[in-house]
Amino acid sequence: MSPIVRRFTSRLTPGAAGGGLALLLTLLGPGCTPASPLHGAAAGNTAGMAAATSSPGSGGPDANKPVPRAASGKESAASGSPAAADSPPAKPVDARSEAVVSLPLNPAWPASADGRRYPLVPADPTRLAALLAGVEEALRSAKTPAAQGPALGHQQQVIYRVLGHRTALASQVRAQLPAQWQRVFDLHLAARKEFISMHSPSRRPTQVPAWRIIQPEPPENLLRYYREAAAATGIPWQVLAAVNLVESGMGRIDGVSVADAHGPMQFLPSTWAEPGIGNGGDIRDPRTAIHAAARYLVRRGGLKDIRRGLWGYNNSDAYGRGVLLYAQLLKEDPAAYTGLYHWQIHYAAAGGDLWLPQGTNQSRPVAVAEFLQRSPQSAPPPGSSGY
Repeated sequence: MSPIVRRFTSRLTPGAAGGGLALLLTLLGPGCTPASPLHGAAAGNTAGMAAATSSPGSGGPDANKPVPRAASGKESAASGSPAAADSPPAKPVDARSEAVVSLPLNPAWPASADGRRYPLVPADPTRLAALLAGVEEALRSAKTPAAQGPALGHQQQVIYRVLGHRTALASQVRAQLPAQWQRVFDLHLAARKEFISMHSPSRRPTQVPAWRIIQPEPPENLLRYYREAAAATGIPWQVLAAVNLVESGMGRIDGVSVADAHGPMQFLPSTWAEPGIGNGGDIRDPRTAIHAAARYLVRRGGLKDIRRGLWGYNNSDAYGRGVLLYAQLLKEDPAAYTGLYHWQIHYAAAGGDLWLPQGTNQSRPVAVAEFLQRSPQSAPPPGSSGY
């Protein structure tokens, strides 16, 4: 067993519950094929699902089946690896030149098959605020090379996942952010906290589920499907995008939940078969599933009260609030879609926040220790897991 795996698995909690389908944070870039920047495509747009028992919970960013929990109260600052602590602050973006952000890097940390590594989170709030501001700016800049999008999005995701657990550090970082990013910060953190509240820290899973992590459809395609479905039903495109993010990381999770939910919008086959929902289409096809989700939200009362519709998707007020906070972010700042699209699949397991990179392919659930022996790059570096 490698030293990284030994250090990580020594923190596992015996008897933790098994994993469900889903997540966060938030959050997704490294295994993805670079896509064209969507600053122009997203900028002018303002525009789940299974039955009450069918939704696996918060997908994409929070990949576990939700259970009620009390706040952990963990407030310690990130420890950060030496590489993270010594990294220079992010460089400010000059609109006249190529957008550049210096991301923290520890070349000794294990890499995925495509050479990507788990992002580092500086322990110092000043450095962290500078890094986050640089990342937010670069994700929205037309000067940023498209190939940088995945790394920038994943860095953004991991920062917010960590800060969602570390209130004291989050307050220090927010105080040092430029004013233009404070509202964005507040919406991200509020959404993260809603999904965190759905999981008990005493019942984090000790197994990684039988998932395959795949490349999602290009971001411009998904955006078109959201807007088509919004025009057809009246459900805002931002809500559909947020549900897709939370349920499957915008289609990255190709697997079945513990509740037998399927596809990028996580439908029970029985719900999909209801008249007017799946309409005989492929439950795994993104366009078909997004349109079906919009129809389902209408059926559950979403046009009168979107919170009621989302309750049908997942019987949790926290779930509905979290989805609507991401939707509000997209409504106020449509260009935020670029970062959310690039969020990776993270799994909040016992011992730490695992990253499941593209190419992960498991035919059966496996213990965290066994998974990390095969995929040491999935273990969070010091400071990159918020708990």
